[in-house]
Amino acid sequence: MSRAPFRILHAGALRRPMGECVQVFKECHPDLPVELESAGSRECAARVCDGGVYDVVALADTAVFARWLVPDYVDCYFVFATDQIVVAFDRFSRGSEEITRDNWIDVLLSPGVIYGRSNHNLDPCGYRTLMVWQLAEKFYGRPGLYEALQDGCSRIYPKSIDLAGALVEGRVDYAFLYSSVVRQLGLCQVNLPSRINLSNPALADYYAAASVALEGRGPGEKVLLAGAPIEFAVAVPRNARYPAEARWFVEFITGVEGQQILEACGLIPC
Repeated sequence: MSRAPFRILHAGALRRPMGECVQVFKECHPDLPVELESAGSRECAARVCDGGVYDVVALADTAVFARWLVPDYVDCYFVFATDQIVVAFDRFSRGSEEITRDNWIDVLLSPGVIYGRSNHNLDPCGYRTLMVWQLAEKFYGRPGLYEALQDGCSRIYPKSIDLAGALVEGRVDYAFLYSSVVRQLGLCQVNLPSRINLSNPALADYYAAASVALEGRGPGEKVLLAGAPIEFAVAVPRNARYPAEARWFVEFITGVEGQQILEACGLIPC
């Protein structure tokens, strides 16, 4: 009789690092079949809350663990990497030859330029993008910028990996993505100032000035989420089929060899 699979649920932005870590896991546990499943982090949390059975859950925001999964579904979680939000593009993007860290706003708001983000109600990259726009309005001293960027954003995708695919396929000129995803795909990027890009833990109080209202679990419920430094985290759900193997995976991804894989994938291990 075949064994039930070892199931890993992860944020779409973690597809490559999770896949590479799984290859090592398979070498150490050759008789255990493995299934990888990805979605936006909030959608991942919803699947766990709805009774999904997973051995490892890796998400793009600790706030999702703290607000929805701890302590009923997860006892604790472990931060394993950080990142930053960047403006991604390729050499075929309109304005690609002139865009810089100083003029990216004007390039994006130029006629004919198409830019996108992921869905803020499903994906942390989406609500982080809205936070970046709010912080940019404050940083550059441009009243109304947040609203202008919202109005000008005509393409919204379920999760960041879908948005990245749209950029690769030329359906958008620019996309707000994690730097690690951009590096994995070999795309170009504009690095934003640290007061905007949500990368610096020392600026946590500054980031908290931005906030986004998200749909809650209940009908009509709203949750206000404040800006914070980007942190990716992993946990073993309380209903895991293979808790010992799951703990091995968490120890691996947070250990030296796992951290080397994460770094090679463009993440900043921590």
